[in-house]
Amino acid sequence: MKNTLLEIFARDLDLLKTEIAAYKDENDLWIVRGEILNSAGNLCLHLLGNLNHFVGAILGNSGFVRNRDAEFSLKDVPQQQLLEEIDYTKKVVLDTIAAMKESDFALDYPVEKHGKIVKMEFMLLHLLTHFNYHVGQINYHRRIIAAQTFDLAD
Repeated sequence: MKNTLLEIFARDLDLLKTEIAAYKDENDLWIVRGEILNSAGNLCLHLLGNLNHFVGAILGNSGFVRNRDAEFSLKDVPQQQLLEEIDYTKKVVLDTIAAMKESDFALDYPVEKHGKIVKMEFMLLHLLTHFNYHVGQINYHRRIIAAQTFDLAD
């Protein structure tokens, strides 16, 4: 389980970095329009806050203090800063999971998730699926915003 989680978290954090880096105009990271309620920048901040909290702080005792409201209210964080924060989060997540014993994945996750105690394995898989849901949104956001920008330029 540990090696699989390490591989997938590394792969998917690299994918997030690729998506954020693919924005040709960093201002596009922050566009919300119509029914697009969350910008790619805010989704990125949310994903980083989520992993730094649930993996880094809770499992790795990193000292990270989450400000979930800021994940959605901050704007215009430079693209380069987002990329650096992805690298930092990747290190935190991979170091934390690498330090775990294989038997740890069968233990209870130390805090409740939606009012119930779940196993560590369940929680980490939940975090991965949540992560990928939002990375998919970022991918669509990037392509929709790029297409709208292109249409506006015509």
